[in-house]
Amino acid sequence: MLFWYKPTQWWTWMLWPFAMLMRCISVCRRYAYQQGWLQSYKSPLPVVVVGNISVGGNGKTPFVISLCELLIEQGYKPGVISRGYGGKADNYPLLVTSDTSGKIAGDEPVLIFQRLQIPVVVDPVRSNAADYLATQCDVNVIITDDGLQHYALQRDIEIVVVDGKRRYGNQHIMPMGPLRESVSRLRDVDFIINNGAVHEGESTMFLMASECKRVDGVEGKLAKQSVNACAAIGYPPRFFNTLIEQGFSLDKQIPFADHHAYSESDFAQFSTDKPLLMTEKDAVKCTSFAQPHWWYLPIDGQLPADFTDPFLEKLTQIKEIKC
Repeated sequence: MLFWYKPTQWWTWMLWPFAMLMRCISVCRRYAYQQGWLQSYKSPLPVVVVGNISVGGNGKTPFVISLCELLIEQGYKPGVISRGYGGKADNYPLLVTSDTSGKIAGDEPVLIFQRLQIPVVVDPVRSNAADYLATQCDVNVIITDDGLQHYALQRDIEIVVVDGKRRYGNQHIMPMGPLRESVSRLRDVDFIINNGAVHEGESTMFLMASECKRVDGVEGKLAKQSVNACAAIGYPPRFFNTLIEQGFSLDKQIPFADHHAYSESDFAQFSTDKPLLMTEKDAVKCTSFAQPHWWYLPIDGQLPADFTDPFLEKLTQIKEIKC
């Protein structure tokens, strides 16, 4: 909601009682798990949670992909678990394969699997997905894409990804603001990753665009020109601005709701005489009906040394303890 990222207006204070209720529930729920009053699952493998305290696209998925690539380079065998938002399977846990569609698993798990070809398990109950990875898959570290507030799964490392430009908006709890938990929650996490800006006490990750690729998988190269664009992510303006920075001019730009389930009719509003650019997360949901002039822009995260070195050191210590 746009008003979350603007100075607080007088009328938003009418939402304050609901925000306080949300905060009370959040704090009490976390405390109940910490005290053992609510049951939680402890995995025999190290569990790294990548999440945020606010709603909307903060860059978690590119970070998860880059983090897994780092672990693979270091000799680890990571596996990823996800709630699978936007997907609906008949049975869970769901192990993502090359035949799994975004409609079944959700766009982000399919994207992660296609990029990394490592075990990715989807389950609305993330603790069940973690148990499946630990017992059924050849992995030795579990990365959970989102799930900072899923306290039914115990974790060894918590990483929060922050939008470097939007930060925490008006710093109020939903529905008054964009926060799932108070900013004070950040005092308890292990690492804070700032997506795109420099901030004291945070490690900066920059997202780097690669060459555009055709959604239908056919090899090709797209020249910088006037294009149409769409995006169904948490913060579509970031994608549109990235295209402009890459040298494209945008004729029409249409944002969709995050995790939007695309159909062919969604694209009738775009002319066919210009290339249509979308995010990689969008593309995994459109391959079955992709047109030759549809392209997507891959994005990679660059992890800073002031994060990677202490993270790997901490993970080594945790692995030694669990072994």
